[in-house]
Amino acid sequence: MSKLEIYETSRRALNADLNDAWHKESDFIEVTEWSNGEGYDVTISGNKSFSLHFTEWKVLKKLIKKLEE
Repeated sequence: MSKLEIYETSRRALNADLNDAWHKESDFIEVTEWSNGEGYDVTISGNKSFSLHFTEWKVLKKLIKKLEE
């Protein structure tokens, strides 16, 4: 068996409370950058989550911008 390389990383994460009429007082969004810097994990109020590669994120932003025109 080959030697297993284990290492610890620092992951950047940001949180924001959702303070509006559509959310409960404890609702939040957390975005965490992947350790390799290639994407993001998004958690919404602890019960919804998804991951996006940075290229998927770029396309998603463009699509939303187009919808808002």
